[in-house]
Amino acid sequence: MILLIIIPIYIALNLYILHRVHKWLTACSKRFHSKWFVVPYIVIYSLLALSLLFAFLLPSSGFQVLVKRISNYWLGTFVYILMFIAVADILRLILKRIPGKVHDFFFSKVGYVFVGIFLTALVGGMSAYGIAHSHIVKANPYEVTIRNNCGDNSDLKVVLIADLHLGYSVGDRQMQRMVKKINEQDADLVVFAGDIFDNNFDALDNPERLEMLLSQINSTYGTYAVFGNHDVTETLIAGFPISSKNAPRDPRMYEFLEKSNISVLEDETAIIDNSFYLTGRLDEKRTGNGTKKRASLDELTKNLDPSMPLFVISHEPDHLSDYNAHSVDIVLSGHTHAGQFFPLTIVQPFVWENYWGMKMIDSMYSFVTSGIGVYGPDMRVGTNSEVMVIDVHFE
Repeated sequence: MILLIIIPIYIALNLYILHRVHKWLTACSKRFHSKWFVVPYIVIYSLLALSLLFAFLLPSSGFQVLVKRISNYWLGTFVYILMFIAVADILRLILKRIPGKVHDFFFSKVGYVFVGIFLTALVGGMSAYGIAHSHIVKANPYEVTIRNNCGDNSDLKVVLIADLHLGYSVGDRQMQRMVKKINEQDADLVVFAGDIFDNNFDALDNPERLEMLLSQINSTYGTYAVFGNHDVTETLIAGFPISSKNAPRDPRMYEFLEKSNISVLEDETAIIDNSFYLTGRLDEKRTGNGTKKRASLDELTKNLDPSMPLFVISHEPDHLSDYNAHSVDIVLSGHTHAGQFFPLTIVQPFVWENYWGMKMIDSMYSFVTSGIGVYGPDMRVGTNSEVMVIDVHFE
């Protein structure tokens, strides 16, 4: 199990941070040597570091949700503390071999204290920015032309949403912002591309309020959704699943979406206005039923009229060439969060063929949104919470 590797590494990294931060503090003042500081310092840091474990061990309750939220804030801050301390230590190793004024300054007490203050401000600033920025919802416009007839429609405005992760970090305030931004677009069709929930329906702070907000979304042809890999009840530690892949879907998730006027497509195709097809796929990794497998594209498209436009909602932007081979016009996806926060934003472009935005493959378009909510660290740095607005023109 991957956790057996991750946990010892996590413990070692936290001991490294504890030591380096305390060494800097004692350089600032001898008072930080006192046991009256050291003991509370170790206790408070340990509680934060172990909040990931406490959130897993505690029974479902309001207190457990609070601890989970604290652990989400901590996880992002931990990444930045570790990253900046590691970079500073690497630079110190390099500067040891380069004599001069810069060397003398950074290896003096004043330079050591200065670097520590600078790194503290950097960690605090980036964490605070990331937390605040994750609550801002932006609309990003795109425009494409499809060489297919769409009945009486010469244009179609599609709003793509994904990765709400309702629960621990995302609640009604973010939904208010999202619904307001969606309704400003005057959309023909609204699509939710999965990960509506955050693995635990009980983590929703006010389901009735959220249902009311989502039911206020306006569009010509309604709102459609698919489920993602987190729309199941699954036990996680620091984002890593410890249960089997046969994670079940909570029946309340279906009831919630029905009351929110959102139609769910599970390996199903809807014919919209007798003009175009909208196919929703099950998630490949978490179907919500351990005995069920996702239908193939051959099965889903074999009885469709090839002259009509075909849009597919697939939570993960994978197998794009397969969609293209089956004459799909547009694939609508999420899942990647566009990396969500630096430095993960550097990694995602190497993981996915289209990690964010629009990508054209022959005559097919892939759209991947960075999402509305957050997963794990409750912050966004280098990405936006977005409503993706796609103006589709037909020839």
